[in-house]
Amino acid sequence: MFLEALGSALLGLALAGAAVYRLPHRLPPRTLVLPTGIAGALFGAFLTHTALSANYLLVLTGALIVAAASLSLLLRPTERFRRSSSATA
Repeated sequence: MFLEALGSALLGLALAGAAVYRLPHRLPPRTLVLPTGIAGALFGAFLTHTALSANYLLVLTGALIVAAASLSLLLRPTERFRRSSSATA
């Protein structure tokens, strides 16, 4: 159980680090993104382990999916897709 938690936390940290490296203009500060990735991965591992009592690989897969979903909630739209708030008549 401890190795599942440690592996999931490292997986979430790696995923969050990759997101910060690839999308720095669309994410909030790193101090928010990294803990979100870790917490999402730990929650995903807990959820998968509780629901399925699965093996190590399946638990890490669940951790990866939930971490990616929680990091996707932090994304902001790019500047070129924003619409102006002025009304056109």
